[in-house]
Amino acid sequence: QVQLVESGGGLAQPGGSLRLSCATPGFVLSTHVMGWYRQAPGKQREVVAVTTSDGSTNYADSVKGRFTISRDNDKNTVYLQMDSLKPEDTAIYYCNARRSMLVSASRGIWGQGTQVTVST
Repeated sequence: QVQLVESGGGLAQPGGSLRLSCATPGFVLSTHVMGWYRQAPGKQREVVAVTTSDGSTNYADSVKGRFTISRDNDKNTVYLQMDSLKPEDTAIYYCNARRSMLVSASRGIWGQGTQVTVST
């Protein structure tokens, strides 16, 4: 399947910022629902943010006001701008692509994940 190429993870201090990128070679980004999900050790994978093909966005309550998902269709890249980071944001972050909101993310395409660690 299509390889989603994630980057931008790393170590940040509480209150700091990171920007994750998800390159989506091999398909037309504008036709897909894109999302960011995360999974911390010992916890279930959870949705962080989703953007639909019409540009609408949805966020988990835990990140509202702090994270912003966006896309650059010309560059076939999706971003997750993370501000005011908290230690609870520490997780592996995964990029996901699917053709419709009627399709569950689990049936879509996933990246390999990028580690985000928020710590002093």
